[in-house]
Order: sequence, then structure tokens, then C-alpha cells
Amino acid sequence: MELPVNRFKKAMQGKGTLGVWSMSGSPLVAEALGCAGYDFVVLDMEHAPNDVPRVLPLLQAVAGTPAASLVRLPWNDTVVVKQVLDIGANSIMFPYVQNAGEARRAVAATRYPPDGVRGVAGMSRATRFGGVSGYFGRAADELCVVLQLETVEAVASLAEIAAVPGVDSIFIGPSDLSASMGLVGQVDHPSVQKALANAARACAAAGKPAGILASGAARAADYFGYGFNWVASGSDLGLMMGAARAEVKAIGAGKAK
Repeated sequence: MELPVNRFKKAMQGKGTLGVWSMSGSPLVAEALGCAGYDFVVLDMEHAPNDVPRVLPLLQAVAGTPAASLVRLPWNDTVVVKQVLDIGANSIMFPYVQNAGEARRAVAATRYPPDGVRGVAGMSRATRFGGVSGYFGRAADELCVVLQLETVEAVASLAEIAAVPGVDSIFIGPSDLSASMGLVGQVDHPSVQKALANAARACAAAGKPAGILASGAARAADYFGYGFNWVASGSDLGLMMGAARAEVKAIGAGKAK
């Protein structure tokens, strides 16, 4: 059995790669998102009620769709990285990376010795239960390591972080960056938007694809215009609540007539 190609890693090299955030923890919803036309679905472990056992069915659900999956980890934790990789995630995002040292630690968690510290398990979903020939020597070829920079200090160190071997992409967290700038909850503030545009240019200069989360279609278009290669636009819960509130408002207006 061949090692599966990492479709997200390939897609993010281009322009206009579009995704969506999955926060509900529902495999059915994750599968539906994967069928909606997005290029990728982010399975969130940081700000959603997902642990390792709950992420497994989410990965399985998205695997049967045209979309690729990207797992955002809860932290730069070597043990959790090992577990998430063993259940078959091949694209993972590390939150709150602040410097090159933390970047090196993140990459090391995804590599087998002597290149890293990932523990060896032969009978895992990642190896297709022992079916992938030569998995241990080839696994890194199809892994995608994304580092999330979300403070002023981290963005200032972007070039050094991006230069760490094994880093495939940089993700800029707009909400936390705005908070770090003293503008919490004000992602649309001109100063925040300028910082995001500068970060996209810095990623391009470093030769790394840049990713970001947008609040909706209009802002996603802005971010592609800034030079971000891949953008997740909204989330399952956000899309559902937006539609639900619009429905309640529309029906309420009709009732008032």
C-alpha cells in the first residue's frame, strides 16, 4: 500500500486555496463541509471540545470527501502530536509559536529519530495498520507542519521561525494578533489589517505559503489580495448561527405584519 499523498500540502502551494473551520465536533457536519466544495476543513482541538478520540471520527469523515483535513492542535505538546499523527492526521497546525526554538520543537515532534522524537508505532491508522511499505522512512515527505503566529513578538520573528527546516507553512492568527496589539476584538482595525498584509508579504519573502482565518467572504477576498495562499472562511457554527439568526429575523419581521 502506498503512502497517501498530502492533498493539503500540495494545494497550499498555489493561490486561492479555500477552507472552513470545524468547531462543532460533529463527524456528520465535518463530512458535509467536506462535500460543500472547500479545499480543506480545519478540525479544531484548541478552541473546540475535541480531544484525540473525538478527532479520529472527524478525520474519517473528511477522508471520504473531496476536501483535505488540517488538525489544529491544542498546544505544542509532543505527546498529543504523536497521538494525532498516529490516528492518521498528516497536516497539523501548532498554535502560539513564539520563536525559532519552539518551531524546532514542533517539527521534532513530527519526525522519527534521529531527526526528531516521534515515538514509533507500527499498528496505527497512519501506517494503514502496517500496510504502508517503508512508512517510517517516508512519513515526513507527506506531513505538513503549519505554525500559528499570533502575537506581535511572534510576527516580528517570522523570518527566523519560517527558516526552521521542516516548517511548511505559516498561519497568522488575526484575533489573537489584534489582542496582542491592544486592539482585542478589532480585527478589522486598519492597524491590524496592515499588520496582516505585512505578515503575508513576509511569508512570501521567506518562501512559505501563508494561511489565515477570515470572518466571511468579503474579508477572505481581502486576504487573498494581501497574498495569503490559503484562507479558511468562517466556521460550521458561525455559518449555522448566521443562517439561523437571519431566518429568525426574517420570520419575526413577517409575524409583525
